[in-house]
Amino acid sequence: MTDHELADATKDKPRVRRSIWLTVMIIIFAALILEVAFPQSTLTAPMPNTVDMADMTWVEVRSAIERGYTVAIVPTGGIEQNGPHMVLAKHDYVVQKTTDRIAHELGNALVAPVVSYVPEGSYDPPSGNMLFPGTLGVPEPAFVAVLEGIARSLKSAGFKTICFIGDHGGSQAAQAAVAAKLNHEWAGQGMTVLHVADYYNVEKPQIKYLQKKGETPATIGDHAGVMDTSELLAVHPQGVNLARLKAVPQRSEPTGSSGDPTHASAEYGRALLEIKINAALRQIRAAQKKQSASN
Repeated sequence: MTDHELADATKDKPRVRRSIWLTVMIIIFAALILEVAFPQSTLTAPMPNTVDMADMTWVEVRSAIERGYTVAIVPTGGIEQNGPHMVLAKHDYVVQKTTDRIAHELGNALVAPVVSYVPEGSYDPPSGNMLFPGTLGVPEPAFVAVLEGIARSLKSAGFKTICFIGDHGGSQAAQAAVAAKLNHEWAGQGMTVLHVADYYNVEKPQIKYLQKKGETPATIGDHAGVMDTSELLAVHPQGVNLARLKAVPQRSEPTGSSGDPTHASAEYGRALLEIKINAALRQIRAAQKKQSASN
């Protein structure tokens, strides 16, 4: 490069710098104008008249979490035989109603859709409720995987407390195992996964209530008896037809129910469900108190 060319290049440097700065300033100015004319805002939504996530949009769920609804309830039911007088989805109907009530009582909880497919026994040879057509069971490892996937999804969304509430006995061990695993994995992250065992383990107070009403162990029974039938009468009466029991012959194949379900009533059911709901609320509130103390 000659001395003349070098001098010209040196003269051009300030002009180039000014041009670059002018371009940057124009870009910044244009961005500010766009921000004023078209402000960017995060989508928000008011709280809907439901706590059921399935009936909400994703924006409503996010907005609810931002407003402090950081408890997620995961109800588990079951599709199984309940004698000749009750529909297969007894557990689903009951746990849907009870968890909605629990969420409203807590005031900061949303409810995930009911998990209908739960362990119901072996397939070949069939055992338990799998002896009866209509029962739909899944292997316990599959159920565990579903619960874990739901919990991880809820954590990703921003929930801080996840409550497994199962209306079926065969779901309890898996719920406890998943809760223990995730609590260990998420330790120190402000997360609590709770197996609400107290909801299900209320047989003694429920039986005590029925005995005060004049029922006996023989009339109360176990599966699909007075307790189960009364609970369904309280939440979904169209799922019960006691007249079908009268049509069952004296000597017949197993019916799948025990005790005397004809003693069942919606009044019994409301009282029995109240026992379950209150037991769950006590356990969840105790866990929340412990969680707050540790934070």
